[in-house]
Amino acid sequence: MRSAAVVLLPLFAAAASALPFVVLHGIGDQCANHGVAKFTQLLADWSASDGYCLEVGRGTWDSWVMPLQQQADIICKKVKEMKELSNGYNIVGLSQGNLIGRAVVEYCDDGPPVKNFISLGGPHAGTASVPLCGSGIFCIIVDALIKLEIYSDYVQEHLAPSGYLKIPTDMEDYLKSCRFLPKLNNEIPGERNATYKERFSSLENLVLIMFQDDAVLIPRETAWFGYYPDGAFDPVLPPQKTQLYVEDWIGLRRLDEAGRVKFVSVAGGHLGISKADMKKHIVPYLRDKSSEKKYIADVVAATWHSAREALGLTERDAVLYSPSS
Repeated sequence: MRSAAVVLLPLFAAAASALPFVVLHGIGDQCANHGVAKFTQLLADWSASDGYCLEVGRGTWDSWVMPLQQQADIICKKVKEMKELSNGYNIVGLSQGNLIGRAVVEYCDDGPPVKNFISLGGPHAGTASVPLCGSGIFCIIVDALIKLEIYSDYVQEHLAPSGYLKIPTDMEDYLKSCRFLPKLNNEIPGERNATYKERFSSLENLVLIMFQDDAVLIPRETAWFGYYPDGAFDPVLPPQKTQLYVEDWIGLRRLDEAGRVKFVSVAGGHLGISKADMKKHIVPYLRDKSSEKKYIADVVAATWHSAREALGLTERDAVLYSPSS
């Protein structure tokens, strides 16, 4: 997940009336990186919608050290300034970027409406471990912060993932001192905000993609809002058994009971999604409804034509079928 300042990358000019989408990348990443740029480009090409990758701050550095609420405030300001999004838009979140996207949905007053939210490997219920950064001077600084008291004021102000590190055996300190996720998930008794719940439950579709071999999110089921029970690291509760869902703190249960939550499990490690799974699980939620119907009709027609041709039921001089993409 990375960012920069206001680097908008409009990666495809839509011919149809499909809503635009924004990509919010994860920690240690940035829009200019090949992987994120190609991911956004492919989604734009396949969905025939305008795609924008939004940056925050100074790239890799700020994705690690800028508090998530500050990152969310920057994205909120950007989406309100973008005329392209004024009639609504979709969000595609990558890892940490999902929490920024959800904050925009819940907190961004007077922002354009978010229709569909597609989450890839999002730490929605928190994570019980922050992965070490790696090597180099920058990572030495970040890793030193990780090893400090994670719920201290200093770390909360200087290490972005500390805002969603949730140690199940230290819930008192988490609820008292963690500055981002407890608010985002309406976890603090007596401080639950009905507006956050109303806004989140207004999504048309929430697509939650979990990676079967995810070793970054602990537990990987947090991508579905699953997590450990308070006070223990075992077992991992499915989302429907968590207090957040049962008491419906943010409207997840309301969305699910309305059939608007898609719990998707795909092969691969963290964010290692295949092109086939992108087309199957993401693209349908970025397409214009009319173009989606045409897309399905084209696929059905092409399949039917191929079957008839294989059976010798078509004339050899028939017009070649060229399905639109």
